[in-house]
Parts: sequence; structure tokens; C-alpha cells
Amino acid sequence: MSLGGCSVIGRLLTSASLIGALAAAHVMVAPVAAHAEGIEKGIAVLRWLDKSTARVATVEVPVNQSMRIESLELIVRACVERPPVEPPESAAFLDVAEVRPGEPTAEVFRGWMFASSPALSAMEHPIYDVWVLDCIDTGETSPFVHRLEEDQNTQGKAASQ
Repeated sequence: MSLGGCSVIGRLLTSASLIGALAAAHVMVAPVAAHAEGIEKGIAVLRWLDKSTARVATVEVPVNQSMRIESLELIVRACVERPPVEPPESAAFLDVAEVRPGEPTAEVFRGWMFASSPALSAMEHPIYDVWVLDCIDTGETSPFVHRLEEDQNTQGKAASQ
């Protein structure tokens, strides 16, 4: 039996081959998609720099809470970390606004920042820089906070000698 020059059996075989190929592709892609999901964390570890005074500080900002640093108001909307089986990466979705008395609030930055590539999605501000270091959960400590405190203690001791 033939329909338009192709046999029905030929069409069935072609359809079966296509379905089999799609099923095989799904099996091969499914594990990759599972690894692409991040682990949500509750706290973003951020570092900020005041370019005019060269002051640097590391702060921990809980997700969905705001923190005021000088004239900047930071709100972390999400903080995500890759699973341990993948290369390390932390990313945070931030809303940053500048609040000055007597002036309307100005949005400075809104988007994802990545710890491994701070320049990929950088905040543009003439005085302040903010970037993501890590994502942690409540009760965890970030190695970045301790390192900065040690650096500041070492600099303070050197300056007093």
C-alpha cells in the first residue's frame, strides 16, 4: 500500500525512529538539566567599596531584606549557588537604589551579579562598587568575611608600628 509514493510501513518506521531519537535525546539531556538548577541560599555575602575614601567592607545581606550602606539601599532578591558537583559559582539578584534626602530614589542597579565574573554584570556608580562574593545559609560562615577581618587587623597592626 502506498500513499504519495511512500509506503505506510516506511512512514511508521520513520515515525518510530524519530520518537526513539527524541526519547534518547531526552534521556541524555535530562541529567544535564538537573545539574543546571542552583541551590537557593538565604544570605548573600557582598563586598562594597567607597571609591572616594578607599574604604572596603564585607556585609551579609539576608534574601528579601534591605540593607543601607551610605546612600545605597541594597535588596537581595535571590542568592543561588551551583551544586557541589559543578564548578563553584554564586550568583545574586540585586536591587540597588540611591536614596538621598529631598530627592527621589534613583535605581542604580537591578539584575544578577556573579561571584566568578564581577565585571560581567557590574553596578555603574561614580562613588560605590558592590559585588557578590558568596551565598550562604543562616548559621554558615563565609571564608571571605574572616579573610577581610584578618587583612584589616594585619593592616592596623602594621600602621601602629
